[in-house]
Amino acid sequence: MPTNKNAQLRYQILDHCFSNRHHKYTIEDLVEKVNEALYDMYGTEVSVRQIRDDIKYMRDRVSYNAPIEAVPFEGNKCYYHYSDPNFSIFNNDLSVEELTKLTSTIDMLGRYRGGNNGWLEEVISSLELRFGIKTNREHIVAFEQNEQLRGLEFLSELIDSAINHQPLNLLYRTYNGREMNVVIHPYHIKQYNNRWFLFGLEQSSIGDRIANRPLDRIVKFSKANVPFIPNTTIDFFTRFDDVVGVTIPEDDVKIETITLKFEPHRFPYVVSKPIHRSQKVVSEEECIIQIEVRPNKELESVIFSYFPHVEVLSPDSIREEFKEKICNNLKKYMSVQIDRTDE
Repeated sequence: MPTNKNAQLRYQILDHCFSNRHHKYTIEDLVEKVNEALYDMYGTEVSVRQIRDDIKYMRDRVSYNAPIEAVPFEGNKCYYHYSDPNFSIFNNDLSVEELTKLTSTIDMLGRYRGGNNGWLEEVISSLELRFGIKTNREHIVAFEQNEQLRGLEFLSELIDSAINHQPLNLLYRTYNGREMNVVIHPYHIKQYNNRWFLFGLEQSSIGDRIANRPLDRIVKFSKANVPFIPNTTIDFFTRFDDVVGVTIPEDDVKIETITLKFEPHRFPYVVSKPIHRSQKVVSEEECIIQIEVRPNKELESVIFSYFPHVEVLSPDSIREEFKEKICNNLKKYMSVQIDRTDE
């Protein structure tokens, strides 16, 4: 039988059905499953006769020699499956259970379809075609994403550059409006607090260093015509283990054991959503936890997000820092109160 533009997709769907030991597919079921995929992909459908021809073709020794078995059940009906549960015409290493998990993963990735994520669209479509998966269109799972965030249009190209070891000429704008040109060798891209950050070896007039550049501060970039300098020193899988967020402090900033006390109504929340992976409960009665981290600005922001329902107990140096910031902030409110009194 000649292979047409949708034959391979039909074989993939049928192969998946014949491997599934948790569902009994009749010929009508097979037609329905194939047509679902065909309609989504090509806007076409096939008949029962076509599926019977496909089964015959797959059984053929010259073609796939597939051990497709028709098993009688429920009167005159029969269902189809591989007599060898480990067989696949595509030699998949994935079981039906693993394919089910893959389907869920694709559903979650599908949240980021469209827009400027062409690379992700290509990956998802390839997985759907390769494994005959029809993803869920009901949007059961949602992810937080700021569609208005600047720099998202750069995400796919930066990922490609990191994968392909392509150095970049980067024009970057600081928060005070100053623009700077640097050459960066992209190593890692990380999301935190609904923002994306690019990490890499940055070469500039002031020397080489591992830089952290938020995508929303990138103005533009282009390929740099310099040899790529590979990452041989940093394990980005563990790099952020001792910090909250993405800011790595200077080397002289050591790990601190930070003790926090919460008001009773806030304590269950911070227990269910730990501030850091090192978090442990010191006292449930007194609502006290401890974390072991290197202090940075993200830690400060997280702790302040719980105010006024949290107290920094230790160490004394960090407690004093928070005390000073709170007092300075209080002065602003006191000055407003004084101004209004004078009116």
